[in-house]
Amino acid sequence: MVETRHAISQVIRSSSSVAANYRSACRGKSKADFISKLGTVEEEADESGFWLEMLSDIADLRHLKIEASTSKELARLLDESNQLVAITVSSRKTAKGNNG
Repeated sequence: MVETRHAISQVIRSSSSVAANYRSACRGKSKADFISKLGTVEEEADESGFWLEMLSDIADLRHLKIEASTSKELARLLDESNQLVAITVSSRKTAKGNNG
């Protein structure tokens, strides 16, 4: 199914971007650079969650049967993306708060 393949491709792209941008943030040239790059990490983690939700929505709209193990893994990944967003938001707030 075209929309499923597209959503999966987007999950792969955004989730791998989370890791790459986090690594880049850790190697930031300054505190401002670190904070900025963490913002990108937050956006990509949130986007990953969006595409995971989209996969679930596609399955619902198309009345597709999803195996229990697949459904459980989809829920786990969505929870992980939400946790990464929360951690990143908290980290950015902490870094901004320690500015002066």
